[in-house]
Amino acid sequence: MKKIVLLLVLVLIVPKVGFAQIEKYKSVFTLNFIRYIGWPEDAKKGDFVIGVLKEDKVAEWLGSQSNGKKFGYQDVVIKVFNSVEEVTNCQVLYVSSNINFSRYAESLLSKIGKNALLITETEGATKHGSVINFVVRDETLKFEIDDANAEKRGLSISSKLTSMTAAIQM
Repeated sequence: MKKIVLLLVLVLIVPKVGFAQIEKYKSVFTLNFIRYIGWPEDAKKGDFVIGVLKEDKVAEWLGSQSNGKKFGYQDVVIKVFNSVEEVTNCQVLYVSSNINFSRYAESLLSKIGKNALLITETEGATKHGSVINFVVRDETLKFEIDDANAEKRGLSISSKLTSMTAAIQM
């Protein structure tokens, strides 16, 4: 319950703080998203890897917020990828708007593993396989979730997380 309150507080704060620190909020959301995902057993082996493609500031924030932390019994590891070609298997892949997602979606989906959570920040990305997509609407950071894409990846989204998208996307 505390985590839900934290996410809702962040949603209310983001418009007031401005977009200079928007990467910080995307990082906080990303780390909280993983707690509301039903992960298959295959994703619970080894390190819990969060890959970040072409978004240094988000990677820095994720690294500082997850340093030395665990997700269940797994160590959280942040991997930075500078190109689509560098992307390897991970439980979460964060793809910045610096990448033409629609062009590279198929390639990225094949590289990250069958049970990976794909988080993007490009309008329309859910049409190309993204599970969670950050968007800015009315000068407010919001996110959308595609349950069908999550199911295709073997993931289940908690109704608590789904209800927050409805609450902030009025």
